[in-house]
Amino acid sequence: MVLIAPSILSADFADLKNELTRLTEAGADMIHLDVMDGNYVPNLTFGPQLVKALRPYSTLPFDVHLMVNNPDTMLSWFSNAGADIITVHAEVCPHLDKTLQTIRNLGVKAGVSLNPATNEDVLKYVMDKVDQILVMTVNPGFGGQNFIENQLEKITRIKQMIAGRDIKIEVDGGINAMTGAEAVAAGADILVAGTAVFSGGDYAKNINALR
Repeated sequence: MVLIAPSILSADFADLKNELTRLTEAGADMIHLDVMDGNYVPNLTFGPQLVKALRPYSTLPFDVHLMVNNPDTMLSWFSNAGADIITVHAEVCPHLDKTLQTIRNLGVKAGVSLNPATNEDVLKYVMDKVDQILVMTVNPGFGGQNFIENQLEKITRIKQMIAGRDIKIEVDGGINAMTGAEAVAAGADILVAGTAVFSGGDYAKNINALR
């Protein structure tokens, strides 16, 4: 069954504690936390203090997506704050193999994210150090963008590269019931969704619709 990872960027930031409780009760499988530095992407969100503050209010895995220029300096911050998965962008990791090994050494699952224009070949020599691959189906930085259809081919190619390994494919950007179905058909295991989960306020209904 496809896993649903609501992005709290679309939540009510004035009431995040209760939002997290509602998502957990609504049947979310994990919580996606987008960390942006205002440098690598043109948006600024939050740091490890927020992750630590939210950690007591859900037993779900915390899926931390670092959209930052210097992820290596932050890995221990987020592992100590309660992250279960830390995903870095291949585009900003000159020593990607080392970065992924560092994440795993912290006792956290390691993820790699690829921007729409990034070729999946960058994964070729790190597949044995990856637990999760995040395919961006929009350009990172802001919600509400349209799904980039040509990324479906990339998802399928990555699925072939995984070749039976225990690696999940996550898809983030422009996800709704229709694009989510396309992504799953292409090989995705996890759907990150913001508006599609939070719109209208019935989180359980929206999560079930995405499944």
